[in-house]
Amino acid sequence: MKIFHTADWHLGKLVQGVYMTEDQRHVLNQFLQAIDEEKPDAVVIAGDLYDRALPPVEAVDLLDETFAEIVLKRNVPVLCVAGNHDSPTRLEFGSKLMKESGLYIAGELDDQFEPIILHDEYGEVHFHLVPFAEPSTVRNVLQCDSVHTYDDAMKTIIEKIEEKMDKTKRHVFVGHAFVTPDGEKGENTSESERPLAIGGSECVNAHYFQPFHYTALGHLHKAHYVLDETIRYPGSLLKYSASEANHQKGFLIVDLDEKGQVAVEKRIFTPKRDLRIIEGSIHEILKHDYSEDYVFVRLTDLTPVVGAMEQIRTVYPNAMHVERKTIQRTDESEEMINIRREQLDDVTLFKAFHQEVMGTEPTEEALQLFKEVLEELLQAERETKGEVVMK
Repeated sequence: MKIFHTADWHLGKLVQGVYMTEDQRHVLNQFLQAIDEEKPDAVVIAGDLYDRALPPVEAVDLLDETFAEIVLKRNVPVLCVAGNHDSPTRLEFGSKLMKESGLYIAGELDDQFEPIILHDEYGEVHFHLVPFAEPSTVRNVLQCDSVHTYDDAMKTIIEKIEEKMDKTKRHVFVGHAFVTPDGEKGENTSESERPLAIGGSECVNAHYFQPFHYTALGHLHKAHYVLDETIRYPGSLLKYSASEANHQKGFLIVDLDEKGQVAVEKRIFTPKRDLRIIEGSIHEILKHDYSEDYVFVRLTDLTPVVGAMEQIRTVYPNAMHVERKTIQRTDESEEMINIRREQLDDVTLFKAFHQEVMGTEPTEEALQLFKEVLEELLQAERETKGEVVMK
């Protein structure tokens, strides 16, 4: 069975105030062309179809158009799960009707864990669709009081799946999570990845996925595998931050053979406009060739540059951000370093802010209070207006 594995489309994404919808449409057209060329048996989208719970109309239209092209015009089944940016309820609306057409959407977690079964010349392939869910949701839905972390939640879910799993069939897991080799704390691969929890409690142990022949994941924006080559992230649809400038964006073509062995090929997208980081003095940059790429500029001038963005946009009209490198003294020498606040995590930013305003490090009590408030805000951000959160 040939499967296209993609994730983290983030339709409706704003990058530095610029909507990326047309850029997303550009690469999704390439995705449709690849479907025409490769004729996959299924398309898997592992979460974060939208960038927020209430996406703009243009983003909803683009997803609707894309699904219609894949499912209705090309008769290719699409299997997708909600990510932490999506609204589970809204994404799942009408899903029972859409199944008849070959569009399978798991928005909200349930306790049935019935796989979607597709067929190829070798027989059945069971797809297990597991949407993103808070540990509290998993604890409530599965009536399991021992679930307190994302690791606990995933372990419990997979144990429930295994209870019903037919070991004679081939199995594909589709989920949205922060998976590391042994569940240890890992670093996000992009500044645009929203944290799932404060600290290391968001990480999930990759060993849990051993019962599956292939694990299709979403959430981390850099394409890579975890533990072994059958547990993979395809990366995001486009570059959504300066930290992704060196990523190669695309999707994965997964061939699942008769025995469940997989071969994976990465296919690269050609963006409408690249997203790049350029560095140099204002004098050097103004000599560059004209380009409509999205650029993040790091100026090396030692003195302030008046009207820097206006000047840069004569060469790079889609410049997104300009910053200056600053000099930091060390015990041994003066060296140029780049200080970028958007690269810092929320706790580090809070510490720096507290130090700057109060002149002291925050106390442990203040840090704990900040983490609790931040965790509440992150959870509230993931909930859609009017939805009831079960405690």
